[in-house]
Amino acid sequence: MIPTFDRFVGVDWSGATGSAYSGVAVAECRAGSGAPALVPPPGRRWRRADFADWVAAQAATDERLLIGIDCAFALPEPTASALLGDSYSAAALWSYIEAICASDGDFYGGGFADHEEHAPLFWRSGPRPADFAEHHRATEQACRAKGLGTPESPLKLVGARQVGKGGLAGMRVLNWLKQRLGEAFAVWPFDPTKTARVVCVELYPRLFMRMAGHGNGKVRTLDALNVCFEALRSSRYVGNVEASSDHETDALVAAAGLRFIAAEGAVWSPNGLDSLGRRAEGWIFGVI
Repeated sequence: MIPTFDRFVGVDWSGATGSAYSGVAVAECRAGSGAPALVPPPGRRWRRADFADWVAAQAATDERLLIGIDCAFALPEPTASALLGDSYSAAALWSYIEAICASDGDFYGGGFADHEEHAPLFWRSGPRPADFAEHHRATEQACRAKGLGTPESPLKLVGARQVGKGGLAGMRVLNWLKQRLGEAFAVWPFDPTKTARVVCVELYPRLFMRMAGHGNGKVRTLDALNVCFEALRSSRYVGNVEASSDHETDALVAAAGLRFIAAEGAVWSPNGLDSLGRRAEGWIFGVI
């Protein structure tokens, strides 16, 4: 059975430390074809804790949300199983990361990779270490094989395209939301989605931009954004793109993209998603 939703939320994410980073952006649209709009932060900028509180508040409404976050929801199986054993689950991994990082504010996750027992598993700084094993999850390999993009390994924490710190922070947020909301919050593909008020999926925004014919470049003009929206069967944007950041346009396209594909049965049962993926590694929503 294909889940149905009232609202679709795209989230560009950040694993940065501190409290003044600008990498988190949230956009949403309703079912239908209305244009997505940015969700304003409660303060000057979104913090990860602000976003977690916002999601918790949405779970108390009468509407059902599909939320996509641009971060890895798990680590590659060889790495995680070395830490937790062969039969671990994604939820067990999140709990383990939280136990290590509990004292770090705003769900920062980089301390997990800095821990003396974990540091050898990650590429944390400088040139690539000679003994670094750059494992990829099955979903990242599938994305590459299908020509949908080249997502980085969650174990790589250096470079402009690194996603490792964001993933670790995101896993802490998922753990908090599961503890706070229980069955009202589901993380696909790990949890049943039938009755949850909020369903959260992993995003790779480049996939939606490619789907819209934009390619890999950033969306920086109103014309480019509306070309993406038209391809994703969304109304034209009514905001001010010139005042928006790349993070905000990524979130806007992600919200439209989520709505565009969510009714397709194949995205909920993709080729390649096996029992390991459903239990432990997860899957990028839209890679079929």
